[in-house]
Formats: sequence, C-alpha cells, structure tokens
Amino acid sequence: MSSTTLARPTAPERAVADQRRRATRRLRARRAALHVATFALLLGTWWAVTRAGLVRPLFLPSPGAVWDAFVRANSDHPVSAGSSRLVRGEQNYYLWEHLLASLQRIAAGVGGGIALGVPLGLVMGTTFLGTLLEPYLSFLRSLPPLAYIGLLIVWFGIGDTSKIWLLFLAAFPPIAMATMASVRGVREDQVNAALSLGARRPQTLWAVVLPATLPDVLTGIRVATGFAWTTVVAAEIANGIPGIGGLAYLAGEQLRSDLVVACIVVIGLAAIALDLGLRALERVLVPWRGKA
Repeated sequence: MSSTTLARPTAPERAVADQRRRATRRLRARRAALHVATFALLLGTWWAVTRAGLVRPLFLPSPGAVWDAFVRANSDHPVSAGSSRLVRGEQNYYLWEHLLASLQRIAAGVGGGIALGVPLGLVMGTTFLGTLLEPYLSFLRSLPPLAYIGLLIVWFGIGDTSKIWLLFLAAFPPIAMATMASVRGVREDQVNAALSLGARRPQTLWAVVLPATLPDVLTGIRVATGFAWTTVVAAEIANGIPGIGGLAYLAGEQLRSDLVVACIVVIGLAAIALDLGLRALERVLVPWRGKA
C-alpha cells in the first residue's frame, strides 16, 4: 500500500470532520443572529427614547439625525439655506477623507512604534537594558496623552509631526514591553538546543527567540494600535482638520451633537475593522498559535 493511500483520511474521519464544520457554521450563525438582534434592540431603544422626547436632541440626537449628519458629511451641500454655492462634506473634506487622514497618522505613529519597539524589546529581554529601562517605559505608558500633547505642540508645532509623535508615544511602550516580556518567557531548553547544534547567539535570536515571541509581539501590536486609536481625538485637538478626531472635537465645540455621534460611530467601526485586520494578519503569520 502506498504512502498516498495511507495519508488519506478514512470515512469515519471524514464524517467527524464534516460534523465539526457543520457545528462551527451553526455556532457562527447563532453568534451572528445574536449580534444582529442586540444591535436592533439597541437601535430601537435609542429611537424610542428620542422619539418620546425623553432626552433633548442636544444631548442625544435621534438615529435619523445622526444618519442625516453622516450623509451630509459625505456629500456636497449648500453653504446655507437658499444658497447656490456648494461645499464639500464638513470643513471642506468628506468624512472618508477625515478618516483616511487619521488612519495615515495612526499608520505612521504605530509603524514607528513597531520599528523601534520590537528591536528594543528583543534587546531588553536578553540584556541588562531590560532592568534599566523598564521603569521608564512603565512611566511613559501610564501617562495620559493629554498630559504631554501641549509639550509636543511646543516642540514640533501644530502640524502632523506633533500628532504622529503623540501616537508613537502611545504605541511604543506597549509594543516594547510586550516584546520584552515575551522574550523573557522563551524556554531556555529551546535556546540551549539551538546552541548545542552549533548556532551562534545572533542565529538563535533570529531562528528561535523571534518565532517563539512573534505571537505575543503581534498581540502587543494589536493592543498598541487600539490604544493609539483611542488617542486620535487628543492628537487632533489642535489643527486636526482633516481628521476624524479633529472633526469630532470641532463638532462638539459647535454643539452639533448629531455630527459628533456620527464621528463616534465611524471611529468605533474603524477600530473594529483595524482589530479584525490585525487578527487576520496574526492568523496568517502565526498559524501555529494555540496548536502547540
């Protein structure tokens, strides 16, 4: 009998695999139905509260008003009633352009945090620098963004440079500390086995330590990206147009609650999309996670 024949799953094995796939599909369908029902309940409650006038529109606009603000922010509309001059979206930018500007700042800030945080975390996890620098990273991670946004503006001005630095400072400490902690958790017998086979220390770092730490590093990047995204409003307080955080802040100053809520919804959906994208990337880069 050939090896190909031996490798083929038997009929009972195929039946068990099919049963597992059907169970997984049923579970996913139930979860999706639960999410849809929960969303419909929340939306219905929101509509009922605003329809009954229990809360002033200034404090809680209706779903219809929020939708109208969303549509207005993504289309051309008259400057004022009866005017023939049209303007683009909000602050002369469509809402998707505001979102894209914020995503570009996030990419630059988090990208810088990855470029510096991962190598530094690897070094800190394998040398005395970990003991030396860990308190300072903890201190930096504990600072709220509004504590130093003013100082960054003084240093770098109100342009994109100060915003990117703020997002970098939000993302860098979690990435570096997650990498350092992961390196410290690598089993010594794996490193010793590589050394006993003739590998040098740099080769061990690349072939053993980095693959072992990659799952936790990616988790740290996910956490850092989420934290940086939560600071986007603070980063865009000053001269944040275009920017979804800057638009939300400006709309709040103008008491345009419907536009504020529309921006909040877009910010939340973008955060979910970012996290799902990073999860998918994690499944591609570390398919062995949870299987060892």
